[in-house]
Amino acid sequence: MLLQRRAAVIVFLAFAGAYFLSALLRGVTGTLAPTLAQEFVLQARDLGLLSGGYFLGFSLTQLPLGRWLDRHGPRTVQMGFLGVAVLGCLVFATAGSFGGLLLGRMLVGAGVSACLMAPLTGYRRWFTSAAQLRANSWMLMTGSLGMVASTLPVQWLLPLAGWRPVFWVLAVLLLLALAGITLGVPRWEPPQGEPAAGPAGTARQRMDDGSYAMVWCNPYFQRLLPLAFFTYGGMVAMQTLWAGPWIQNVGGQTPLQAATGLFWISAAMLCTFWTWGLVSPWLHRRGLEVNRMMAWGLPISLVVLAAIVVLGPSAGAGAWALFCASSTFVSQSQPALAMTFPQAQAGRALSAYNLVVFVGVFVVQWGVGLAIDGFMAAGLGTVDAYRAAMALYLACNTAAYAWFMLRGRGHNGHQNAEK
Repeated sequence: MLLQRRAAVIVFLAFAGAYFLSALLRGVTGTLAPTLAQEFVLQARDLGLLSGGYFLGFSLTQLPLGRWLDRHGPRTVQMGFLGVAVLGCLVFATAGSFGGLLLGRMLVGAGVSACLMAPLTGYRRWFTSAAQLRANSWMLMTGSLGMVASTLPVQWLLPLAGWRPVFWVLAVLLLLALAGITLGVPRWEPPQGEPAAGPAGTARQRMDDGSYAMVWCNPYFQRLLPLAFFTYGGMVAMQTLWAGPWIQNVGGQTPLQAATGLFWISAAMLCTFWTWGLVSPWLHRRGLEVNRMMAWGLPISLVVLAAIVVLGPSAGAGAWALFCASSTFVSQSQPALAMTFPQAQAGRALSAYNLVVFVGVFVVQWGVGLAIDGFMAAGLGTVDAYRAAMALYLACNTAAYAWFMLRGRGHNGHQNAEK
């Protein structure tokens, strides 16, 4: 059932408000890292684990989330999950130890884990194919706006209020977002031609047992796996954590200068996703398919990351902004994957993909921290330890791109599986 324009705009805005807050919560540890490291005496691996705790909690919910989205719909699922996010903010705000911080981050991650998958599942049914590409890019643009809000605005608030009140305010804003979802998003109805499941169910429903087997075994999904893990997940890991410490510890900048750098990185991402939202439907209408764009565009990010490693202290926020922006070619794979599957399976396909992405974020964030500490323990200085860790990450990204290119050009997805 396609929504009329006015209803579609209301749905988008309701979901976008929640996703803005989820992105703000995702990126805020990058800004708070110096403050938390000083107050709780944290090392690089602790910061990596703390920031990654968000993505760990996020990842743990993805498989049941996909089933619930297909069965109960975006509205009901999103409402329940946002309640968990509110609890996580309260736990983080009152934490007295690293364990409390980690628990709060995991609860927040779990609670906002539906903030992108829920709308994308709804868009698969309510929007046209071209509108899905635009809505996906503009949702990510909204997330970039949240990342912008997690940088300088939070840094400016710290001397005035401290970091704990920030999370009390975020808990209130999440409650308001929950109310917006309740009022603005339609209830979930069975797809046209698929009546609600009864005792016997339709033949198609009897074949679809709610499992993820059809997702894991899909050749196109398998082709995208390494890119989702290292390229997409790593892009988020760099933006939400390691770009900030690099600017400080490698570039020798102050915490305020690092927060300013993160602000401009997020602003660049906002502009990039806004542009994707404008051009994606135009490219779709002219037959330029997603896989070709990724094949052409992703090598740019590899070259930029190699330059960051070589330049070291000379590679500042501008270089990281260029790396993150050039990595966004991989974001186009998300709606393309959704359109590969029937509407009744879109929630599981998207959630499985998101699971891979956010496990990748967790592994890259923690792994880079472990690598930095390990290289320093082996005798390297701080700058060289960071450069060596990023060189390892570059090798992983290169291997992921090679897999995508060599896996088989026949595995391009079938983006018209069910209009």
